Amino acid sequence: MENDTYKTLAGPSEETLFKEKNSKFFGYAFPVSTEEEVKSILEEIKKQHNSARHWCYAFQIGTDKIYYRANDDGEPNNTAGMPIYGQIQSFGVTNVLVVSVRYFGGVKLGVGGLISAYRTSAQMALEASAIIEKTIDIHYSVKFGYQDMNRVMRVIKEKNIDIVSQKMEMDCEIVIATRKKNAPMVLEAFENLYTVIIENYPPQD
Repeated sequence: MENDTYKTLAGPSEETLFKEKNSKFFGYAFPVSTEEEVKSILEEIKKQHNSARHWCYAFQIGTDKIYYRANDDGEPNNTAGMPIYGQIQSFGVTNVLVVSVRYFGGVKLGVGGLISAYRTSAQMALEASAIIEKTIDIHYSVKFGYQDMNRVMRVIKEKNIDIVSQKMEMDCEIVIATRKKNAPMVLEAFENLYTVIIENYPPQD
């Protein structure tokens, strides 16, 4: 049975601070669902820490199709972004951005020192976050005429399906959400009502 839950953050973490040989690493973790959100959060952090030397980060978005990026922001290759991303993986979270802001303290840390410092900073940020489990929901659009209203509503009630939105015009359209593992059962229940049209939502190419 494939997994239909994922772990993510309930909200932004507390700011964390890790110090290593006079360098300071401020760590942050945020729940995100789009790359636009990532960009605007990074802009805010750069404003907040405009005199820092490096703003390194990694993010992962998605549950089925995973999309991630790791950025060293001027630190030696793979000494910052990937160690941060490694912590996202080890905490098993997704739809998350972790940022570590470095103020250089005058003493070079070397490659090993940097990897360890960024990893620790990311780990502290994630430890300071409330991690929650969410279900992976499948959305369907259900279209039907008024004569089927009662039958459709009965299925929604029996199967305990969430209604996301509804439009009642000439015909009715309800967008519903259900846990991924219940999706085949929900699909079948509506397909048994022959005059009802059920489709993935948003429509897939």
